[in-house]
Amino acid sequence: MDKRIKVIVAKLGLDGHDRGAKVIARALKDAGMEVVYTGLRQTPDQIVRTAIQEDADVIGISILSGAHLELVPRIVEAMNRAGLKDVGLVVGGVIPPEDVPKLKQMGVDEVFLPGSSLKDVVNKVTSVATTKRGLKVEQ
Repeated sequence: MDKRIKVIVAKLGLDGHDRGAKVIARALKDAGMEVVYTGLRQTPDQIVRTAIQEDADVIGISILSGAHLELVPRIVEAMNRAGLKDVGLVVGGVIPPEDVPKLKQMGVDEVFLPGSSLKDVVNKVTSVATTKRGLKVEQ
């Protein structure tokens, strides 16, 4: 079935800087995806509930606080509890390169570091959605 990819873009935890998340949300929308931006200071359970309610294909977490190794496992746990095995999880923000393998081992599908191109983000989110959900995406 052809469909638009649906992405939840969320700010996890107490991180109050959302300019980057809004830029990513706009780039994904411009690429034809449906995007739901949850706003600031979301808990893992709030993000997962939104993903369920919206039937999201991918959850995108923006995190600039440096708490990614503390908070991302909580979102992975919440996704597992909810049975969201076929929903992609991508994380972007101020993340040291040496933390990328740790995040992927936790269950993150893609990690975007500072300087990632918008084109690369769009392509990788598309790839995650088509792989995890088996989507045939509108072109």
